[in-house]
Amino acid sequence: MGKKHVVQQSDEELIKETDKIEKKALKEPQVKAGRLSEGKAFISSSYNNTIISLADMSGKVIAQKSAGSVGFRGTKKGTSFAASKVGEAVALIASKLGLEKVHAYVKGIGPGRDSAVRSLMAHGLNILSIKDVTPIPHNGCRPPKVRRV
Repeated sequence: MGKKHVVQQSDEELIKETDKIEKKALKEPQVKAGRLSEGKAFISSSYNNTIISLADMSGKVIAQKSAGSVGFRGTKKGTSFAASKVGEAVALIASKLGLEKVHAYVKGIGPGRDSAVRSLMAHGLNILSIKDVTPIPHNGCRPPKVRRV
């Protein structure tokens, strides 16, 4: 196999990367719809990414952010820190829309579930309810037969 080469980032590179992420997260959001008072926040958290979508009460998506659109790349997209930055960016969009009350729907098993909800609460959104909508299989499809070599 050989030895693995581990690349260490210098302090300057780390500072540049965090500045780039901060700049993308706090970028001026583009708002599509008018003023709203109540809506839904759909949080989809996997091992690789966290996606938060804002919708009105009928379910029409108004705004959407993911860890990749905020500025994270690679394995860093799946972290809870990235999810909190996504929540911060979505809360900024919600404040632009005048959105104050949100029903949160959480799907998935990633590390960003709790930190995304906490970030939404910390940045001024009043969360009315939290519902877990993770799909759970009830012994659906039959697995393929065992491979014999």
